[in-house]
Amino acid sequence: MKLNGKTILITGGGSGIGLEAAKQFLKTGAKVIITGRSQGKLDAARKAYPALTAIQSDAGNEDDANALFDKVKELGGIDILYNNAGVGVPPKNLGIANDSHFKGATYEMEVNYLGVVRLNNLFMEMLKSREESAIINTTSILSLVPSMVEATYSASKAALAFYTKSLREHLKILNANVKVFELLPPLVDTDMVADRDDKKISPEQLVKELINGLGKDRYTIRVGDSKMVYILNRFFPKFTFGLINPKKINAKLKL
Repeated sequence: MKLNGKTILITGGGSGIGLEAAKQFLKTGAKVIITGRSQGKLDAARKAYPALTAIQSDAGNEDDANALFDKVKELGGIDILYNNAGVGVPPKNLGIANDSHFKGATYEMEVNYLGVVRLNNLFMEMLKSREESAIINTTSILSLVPSMVEATYSASKAALAFYTKSLREHLKILNANVKVFELLPPLVDTDMVADRDDKKISPEQLVKELINGLGKDRYTIRVGDSKMVYILNRFFPKFTFGLINPKKINAKLKL
């Protein structure tokens, strides 16, 4: 996959992984459009990288998605849709069913899964019309092995992983020129997990490996511990589940 000269749309591009991706994609010679809910973050990103185009848009909102498509079409369209935006709702009252838990699960599914499907559907014909195009869906190490603490987040990413694999094969059957990539990050050092002391990798490292994978047409891009977890889970699923869910988590669930 060649990036030079391509136009890339990155959802959730105002900070964290998305902003780092925008920075590195610009260096490859690509044109970059970023979206995000916070206008302040988008303005700061534009100030730091004036070559960016920024559009305020909520990845989980249907009206925003339709408006985004119209604006991007006016700008001349895109070659790559990078579905980077994602949310994780901090669990409250672990192990107890309540309205807050259900609302959090709904929000995660709306952004992490349904919002991706919606954008892919909106932009599909545009991407098909390009000589070389791609969709990048960000799943997670937790789409391989679920976290008991982040159960609904894990489920939303597992849904996206199955959808991504199916979409890729469906487009092959149609002989479409849209490449479908899946990025599986481990825990990444962003604001969303700033309060956690677990092992993390930097957004810079993650995006470097993403770009390397795109360049080699590696459709499933596992980064860091995601590689190890993928292999271990094939042969030692119970052991791998314990790695993701250590005893300290079990103790926390009993509180």
